Amino acid sequence: MTKYSKKAQNKIEGVMKEFKEGKLKSSSGDKVTDRKQAVAIGISEAREKGLKVPKKKK
Repeated sequence: MTKYSKKAQNKIEGVMKEFKEGKLKSSSGDKVTDRKQAVAIGISEAREKGLKVPKKKK
């Protein structure tokens, strides 16, 4: 069983491409420099779109 849907994987992949190009910005407008933060942004955006991603840990 996959944890992420194919569309969610594509969304995260797109965010990672932005990160590698240096175009990814955080909510405060600062440039993202941490790979883990970039992945978290991708998962968050996929979750907002209603794509299949694991539930947020509390």
